[in-house]
Amino acid sequence: MKNNIFLPAIILLFISLSSMAQTTEPVKPMMGSYSFGIYGGVNFQNLNGSDISGTKLKNTMVTKFHLGINEQIPVAPDFYVQIGLQYIGKGDKGNVPYYNTTEKREISLNYIELPINFLYKPLVGKGHFLLGFGPYLGYAFSGTAKFSGDSYTATQNVLFQNSISTNNPNDLVYFKHLDVGANAFFGYEFANNLNIVFNSQLGLVNINSKNSGIANSKLSEMNTGFGLSLGYRF
Repeated sequence: MKNNIFLPAIILLFISLSSMAQTTEPVKPMMGSYSFGIYGGVNFQNLNGSDISGTKLKNTMVTKFHLGINEQIPVAPDFYVQIGLQYIGKGDKGNVPYYNTTEKREISLNYIELPINFLYKPLVGKGHFLLGFGPYLGYAFSGTAKFSGDSYTATQNVLFQNSISTNNPNDLVYFKHLDVGANAFFGYEFANNLNIVFNSQLGLVNINSKNSGIANSKLSEMNTGFGLSLGYRF
């Protein structure tokens, strides 16, 4: 009689413990899915560096815009590789960086960029927090330089060459096609797939054409900027 009561009690205890173990087992996060996105927004750009004598440039920012597409490829739960292609405008306003002059210059450069970012995208509320960083490769395909003095203004197209040889760089404006840098961003993606992102960029290479016509030139300009974009994921 005692054995008949004891055995069912053991079975019930085992079932109860198994049920508790299943309910307390941590839920493993699921791998995200591939997605495609479009975005666009405003950015504020500058060229930082030094003039021909090595004095730090004191330029002001210009307002530009960007427009692009990207794809997110899941590599681990909450982690993605984000590859994109975008148009972005860059440039600055400031003094002519060649000689000691009061002449002003405004540069506008148009780039096609390939950003490759590592993205952390955890679920926060009903949407996802976005945090990413990575390198970018840019190619300048056109640009203009606007000069202004005491009584005149003049605009010319930017010329793109890796190296030049002139002792009077004021006559034409030269830049390199290629730019390489790093970008970082954070934002939020809502449950309806709309997202808002704050981004920043730091150019890592001198985009000025190397000038062998001027000895000991310290001219160096690098793209920097930050911006805000709105996007949608499909």
